Amino acid sequence: MASGVKVTDEVIAVFNDMKVRKAQANEEEKRKRKKAILFCMSKDLKNIVLDDGKEILLGDLGNTVQDPYQHFVKMLPPDDCRYALYDATYETKETKKEDLVFIFWAPDGASLKSKMIYASSKDAIKRKFEGIKHEWQVNGLEDLKDRHTLAEKLGGTSVVTLEGCPI
Repeated sequence: MASGVKVTDEVIAVFNDMKVRKAQANEEEKRKRKKAILFCMSKDLKNIVLDDGKEILLGDLGNTVQDPYQHFVKMLPPDDCRYALYDATYETKETKKEDLVFIFWAPDGASLKSKMIYASSKDAIKRKFEGIKHEWQVNGLEDLKDRHTLAEKLGGTSVVTLEGCPI
């Protein structure tokens, strides 16, 4: 079900920056790297755009953001839908990993119109986000409030820590 909604170049650029981890990045570049970001519909409902100010930068960690996962959860609006990218850092029993997770937030408190517009536009943004291994549709804070659900999405029972916190 296509809605005719377009994904802005700015959204695609943010995704590409988050997807490509530069091994040679200097400290300043690392600090500006996005840990999480929200996307929303434009006012005219024709484009998927960046949700202004709704991001976590790696440079925020340990300064203004102590727990990136909980901070991310608090950024989600209780009464409207959003798309999000979350750069999850986790450890399995074998190795340390980082993976991007595409999240479709459709809370129970959102209007039916918002849920329908976001649901019908999800394919447009997913097509632009090539290489995403993990997708998660979340319908309420109960699904998000602890790390276990995200850990299960990332690697099932083999995940032992998420964002440095034990599971």
